[in-house]
Amino acid sequence: MSIWKFLGLETGKAEKKSQANTRSSDTETVRKIVEKLDSMEPERARYIASFAYLLSRVAHADMHISKEETCAMERIVKERASLPEEQAILVIQMAKTQSLLFGHTENFLVTREFQKIAAREQKLALLDCLYAVSAADRSISTVEDNEIRKISRELHLSHQDFIAARLNYRDHLAVLKNFPKPEKA
Repeated sequence: MSIWKFLGLETGKAEKKSQANTRSSDTETVRKIVEKLDSMEPERARYIASFAYLLSRVAHADMHISKEETCAMERIVKERASLPEEQAILVIQMAKTQSLLFGHTENFLVTREFQKIAAREQKLALLDCLYAVSAADRSISTVEDNEIRKISRELHLSHQDFIAARLNYRDHLAVLKNFPKPEKA
């Protein structure tokens, strides 16, 4: 029995042929994108890959990556890495897959790599982006907030750096949503 049949993904011959024609054009598009990524300077590619992975790490901290979080990650990677939309989407999909499959074993390793290759300003920008992804669905869960704190420590950022980034997203922190706002005098 094939693995495809076992997973319930095996289709009939006519349907397979139709899918193959569709896939070949899709595959060509994907190949072109991958070729462009492959042609990137290795340092830049490593930076973008680790950056995208860390975004996915935080989005997946609560064991669910929402559509809003995915869109935020794609937008951030497109803007920050100056990538065309198609490449940004592909990079994020690859990062999400890696995070889902290997997250617990790769999280520290990828963060350590980013820590080595990124300048302090880039680490601070990442911290802001991590909160932006977490806030995409209008609520930053305690689990996501804790994961960002963990990443900031792994990046050797100070507690003040962490608090400064967190402060910009305080209205989205789930832990603070039930507290009454202080009265103005």
